[in-house]
Amino acid sequence: MKSHLIFIGAPGSGKGTQAGKFVADKGFKHISTGDLLRNEIAKKSALGLEVKKVMDEGKLVSDELVIRLLQANIDLQSSQYIFDGYPRNIAQAQALDSEVLKGSPSISVYFEINTDKLVERLTNRRTCGNCGAIYNLISKKPKIEGTCDQCGGTNLVQRTDDKEDVIKNRLKVFQDTVSPVLKYYQDLGRLVRVDAEQFPDVIFNLISSKV
Repeated sequence: MKSHLIFIGAPGSGKGTQAGKFVADKGFKHISTGDLLRNEIAKKSALGLEVKKVMDEGKLVSDELVIRLLQANIDLQSSQYIFDGYPRNIAQAQALDSEVLKGSPSISVYFEINTDKLVERLTNRRTCGNCGAIYNLISKKPKIEGTCDQCGGTNLVQRTDDKEDVIKNRLKVFQDTVSPVLKYYQDLGRLVRVDAEQFPDVIFNLISSKV
């Protein structure tokens, strides 16, 4: 049986890029808990209404609700999945194994990257306000400065969470919680570390060789 993938990495480490490649080239299905939450609410299912009530009250969605959301939306027998940005802590990692994967093989991939490089990468990220296409002023510039290659829009903006002080705070929160998660998967022999500063195709081939 082929392995599912669990992508772990700081914001901007390249998880989304690799997830896109695995979906397009390998037929994986991409699991983002944020997208699942929004979709379930839009469906107005019983679970979606429960989630909406929690969010409308300004509360965080509990780990138990997220696990139920995953259970309701994945079919491990028919598809291979990428869990992107989840789990975020040790309790979630344990629950994902015991309540969702239930013995199905999985590999956790940690995208390692120098913090200074990450700050530089994210502060230079620009997003098209029209279609959502993402650019980088250093590594992936639009063909025409200030103009989106995809839709021709001229509204390329820096997201609020891509500003340096916000990024540094997000990275600190991530580093504070990721170590126990990495140790959990390392102890189980299911952790692969990749140098996230390599070319995307190199990273893709490395991960592909493990699944």
